[in-house]
Amino acid sequence: MVVNCSRIAFSALRGNSGKTLLTVGIAACLRKAGKAISPFKKGPDYIDAAWLSLAAGLSCYNLDAFLMGREGILSSFSVHTNQTHGALVEGNRGLFDGMDSQGSYSTAELAKMLHIPVVLVVDCIMTTRTVAAMILGCQHFDPEVAIKGVVLNRISGNRHESIVRTVIEEKCGVPVLGAIPKIKRGAFFPERHMGLVPPQEHPEARKAVDEAARIVELYIDVERIWKIAVDAPFLSYNDPIEDMKEKGLPVNPSKRPRIGVIKDSAFWFYYPDNLEALEKLGAKIVECNALVHNELPSIDALYIGGGFPETHAEKLASNQDFKRSLREAVERGLPVYAECGGLMYLGEQLIVEKKTFPMVGVFPLTFALQGRPEGHGYTILEVDKPNPYFGVGESLCGHEFHYSKILDWGKDRLTSAFRVKRGYGIDGRRDGLCYKNVLATYSHLHALGTNKWARGLFDQAACYMGKHDKNREDASSCGRQFPVALNF
Repeated sequence: MVVNCSRIAFSALRGNSGKTLLTVGIAACLRKAGKAISPFKKGPDYIDAAWLSLAAGLSCYNLDAFLMGREGILSSFSVHTNQTHGALVEGNRGLFDGMDSQGSYSTAELAKMLHIPVVLVVDCIMTTRTVAAMILGCQHFDPEVAIKGVVLNRISGNRHESIVRTVIEEKCGVPVLGAIPKIKRGAFFPERHMGLVPPQEHPEARKAVDEAARIVELYIDVERIWKIAVDAPFLSYNDPIEDMKEKGLPVNPSKRPRIGVIKDSAFWFYYPDNLEALEKLGAKIVECNALVHNELPSIDALYIGGGFPETHAEKLASNQDFKRSLREAVERGLPVYAECGGLMYLGEQLIVEKKTFPMVGVFPLTFALQGRPEGHGYTILEVDKPNPYFGVGESLCGHEFHYSKILDWGKDRLTSAFRVKRGYGIDGRRDGLCYKNVLATYSHLHALGTNKWARGLFDQAACYMGKHDKNREDASSCGRQFPVALNF
């Protein structure tokens, strides 16, 4: 298969160099110019992806070789650029930074895989000619990475810009595509734990995107950047899409299983590919809101993603009717899959800044927010106990980033399905708590890398739909259910 779409990636020498401000601003400018741009975020991050979605007006998809594999990346990239003018990719960390000394899963490796030209964003604070030396080092470190331009960030003035621009273009042979002065980014892109404040909680998110676009218009040569994107070479590869497609059950459209998704400003960490995978199998996605709705809608399964229950703890705790509705549905056997923030929500209580908030109470657990991450990075989980969604012996590649900690999780009273081979999970050894048809884990999975995830949830939903009447009264015979006292 040949992909011939305009595309460009923005990377840097390290994290916190200004990539997000630049990428969000360029996406907004291209949108204003009438271009439909597919935004992508390299890595597992949800927050930057949410800002890119807002700026571009289209869903941002993640590209992560550890979570998705090469086939998953090629599939997602080709499908989601098919009907747009091009792709814009924001890298993560430094250009060559990966999970090991070989730079595995780095932005550089992604750029080579997809033949994407790279623009380097360089923080120029308190340096001049050394900037060119660092760029030259990147060019020689791996000549296969197509570095096609540089954007200077945190420039002190005209003289500073002139020196840096001249030496880069003379010594490195790449154009300087713009120079952004020192700007207090926090004024419109404030940060907190886990990165930027997400747009769902930003009181003036649209204004922040507009400000990023204004900065780009003032200081960046967007037309020249777009020309680099247009000149990207053809990408040829063996089409993995047919192999990646899950074959859904032949269902009557009126009998499609309904999979609920709690989607609000507390729970919104969902990879778009995950929801699309469920729809491709034949599921109907039904969104609900744990902050304002009084009860669960009529559904056959529930997916609770991650997010920030800690910043919405009081409102989640006060919505007694929704919590009761969810708890009762779990007792009836509703299949539920929960990740990270969803796991926290299913606990007994959540402690935030010494205040205790009652949660749903499916698991007799207390979660407490810590001052530093308890788990952060890629995870590898071995399924070693029976559970509703994965077979024993399967290996799952995921990602975790959580500040919460379980206080005394009662190993003698709870069933966990996963052995942690890499990462932290619940306690450095176990993850994946089970109760009836509920499986809750700290790890986030991607459907294109763990294709049995979508199949497992869909099959449980189809079973639940087929085993009870329209009032959703009972589905006790679906799947393998786990009483909370069961200990393997």
